[in-house]
Amino acid sequence: MEITYENYEKLKREINFHNYQYHVNDSPVISDSEFDHLLIQLREMEGVHPEWISPDSPTMRAGAISSDKFAKVPHPAPVLSLANAFNKEDVRSWFDRQIKTDNRISSVSFTLEPKIDGLTIVLRYENGILVQGVTRGDGIIGEDVTANVRTIKSIPLAVPVQKTDIHVPDVLVVRGEVFMFNSDFQKLNQELTEKGEKTWLNPRNTAAGSLRQQNSDVTAKRPLSIYTYQILYYEGGTVPETQWGRLEYLKTLGFPVSDQSRYYSDFDSMLNGLDRWSEVRDTIDFDIDGVVIKINEIPLAESLGFIGKDPRGQIALKFPAREVTTILENIGVNVGRTGVLTPYAVFQPVICGGVTVSKATLHNFDFIQERDVRIGDRVLIKRAGDVIPYVIGPITNARTGDEKVFSIPETCPVCGHKTERLEGEVAVYCVNASCPAQLIRNIEHFASREAMNITGLGIKVVEQIVNADFVHDVSDLYILSRESLLSLEGFAEKKADNLINAIKDSKQQPLNRLINALGIRGVGESMAEILAKKFGSIENIANAQKDLLESIEGIGPNIAQAIADWFNEDSNKLIIERLKKYGLDPHQDIEENSSNDLPLSGLNIVVTGTLANYSRDGIKELIKTNGGKSSDSVSQKTDYVVIGEKPGSKAEKAAKLGIPILTEDQLIELINKKPE
Repeated sequence: MEITYENYEKLKREINFHNYQYHVNDSPVISDSEFDHLLIQLREMEGVHPEWISPDSPTMRAGAISSDKFAKVPHPAPVLSLANAFNKEDVRSWFDRQIKTDNRISSVSFTLEPKIDGLTIVLRYENGILVQGVTRGDGIIGEDVTANVRTIKSIPLAVPVQKTDIHVPDVLVVRGEVFMFNSDFQKLNQELTEKGEKTWLNPRNTAAGSLRQQNSDVTAKRPLSIYTYQILYYEGGTVPETQWGRLEYLKTLGFPVSDQSRYYSDFDSMLNGLDRWSEVRDTIDFDIDGVVIKINEIPLAESLGFIGKDPRGQIALKFPAREVTTILENIGVNVGRTGVLTPYAVFQPVICGGVTVSKATLHNFDFIQERDVRIGDRVLIKRAGDVIPYVIGPITNARTGDEKVFSIPETCPVCGHKTERLEGEVAVYCVNASCPAQLIRNIEHFASREAMNITGLGIKVVEQIVNADFVHDVSDLYILSRESLLSLEGFAEKKADNLINAIKDSKQQPLNRLINALGIRGVGESMAEILAKKFGSIENIANAQKDLLESIEGIGPNIAQAIADWFNEDSNKLIIERLKKYGLDPHQDIEENSSNDLPLSGLNIVVTGTLANYSRDGIKELIKTNGGKSSDSVSQKTDYVVIGEKPGSKAEKAAKLGIPILTEDQLIELINKKPE
């Protein structure tokens, strides 16, 4: 941005607006990293033109504006924010500046503490009793939220001294961060979803919105927690003179203190200690957006004074943002091997988690509708670790009215065939087995060991013959010529002959293998055997009505519908006709099947969390269809727990009891696994 006074004033107004949205409305429009970037731009402008700085500049503010909801309370000492560093070089530069201010700094020790992504709270105790809880506000005056603070179970209502020889000051003012553990946040959102209520976007906004409720009964229902990290003020007693000593002192008094904090005896060891935090960030159960570096010797740190609102004795090393906002430009749709249509977001490129991203998953179409994601929305994107980025939800406050509601495709975006969605399932399908988007994976599955067992027809060869336009559906394999194969890279005469012979030999495979090879949704090895025993031929299955299919033990309504739909598709009928023409029409004697033949027979299965392709009722039906029992609670009698996105306490209980945990895909693999 060009440095002009007009741009400076515009930037001030923009930052003040975002400050208000974040701290007063608890409804930020942009991410923390974007806000930091705006603030850096403002400081750069003020560095060039210090004469422009006025009292209303955001750089002059210690904190946020207080709202009109709660009584105003002055703090006994300023509740300050920190200057930011973004790499080790910034940290070294900060340290060098402090040494120039006071040479004694060269021999100090340090603490490293997690920069928790929550809401600052100031707790006042008189004679050991909690009398007040106040938000940070603007750093000088905060808001009285005592009634809400009292509902947070980890906040002591009275200082529970663990050692009788330690005196508690008559007045003790402690600073901490109210936040929500990620597991508690996921559980809360799951409960809200089950009640049909609006879910929250992230733990920080949830904690802030919960703490600043007018009705403390609402706050009491939210799983809030706190970690304390500073003694802001005290009188009528003494406290340790080092930061590490005060953290230990707070723990001794019974205050919650993060066990992630570390002490370092010198600058170099502290600098090396910063490396562990990128790993810690992925393992702890609460969000941190950085690490706070503090000079351990408090009197010396305080003697350094301030630069504006920032104490010189501390600095925050900020992590690359994992949550950012950007504009959703479009919603695309991928088609997988099984015909599942999966939506994805296309947005303005943005740096997230240290890399530039322009696409992210949207999970499924229900997610788009439940979160009311619209094309043109400003959306919140998250990328944790090496996981692909995903959309959390829209920033509805940023809407202009030009956003467009997305409609679920009624036809496949690749082949144009009509899509279908079965009752109780989340996924939308294309049932055309000749769909180009599914072709490579369909042929690979057809040739796999569990299906037609065509040796030599692995994924790389399949890609070659498809890309060379030699096959357009699985039936084309049986007219594949030796000459065609010899024209492909890597094929000599022997390799070509072996593949042609393997394809020819596959014509002898039994009926159940051919049924499995067709790739009908919900029909794996076990289900294929049931169909083969019941009907005896492909023709009989193709002519069976849905009601007849559904009457067979082990086949539920959705699988029956999927089978009927597959055989009713004209392009699939053509594939069957051509397979018969080329000699693939196996028959077998019809038998009565038993429920003991089903893959999940005798198994007790619990499902928790949100699944990608099934609703809760849909997955229960799938388990029942395959002979299993779907239970709602985890016990010693549970055989498996299937987890989806944001699993709750059931997953934790399963881990404690040593019960095997499966993903949705692993459950499907278990269903399709051929019995020994």
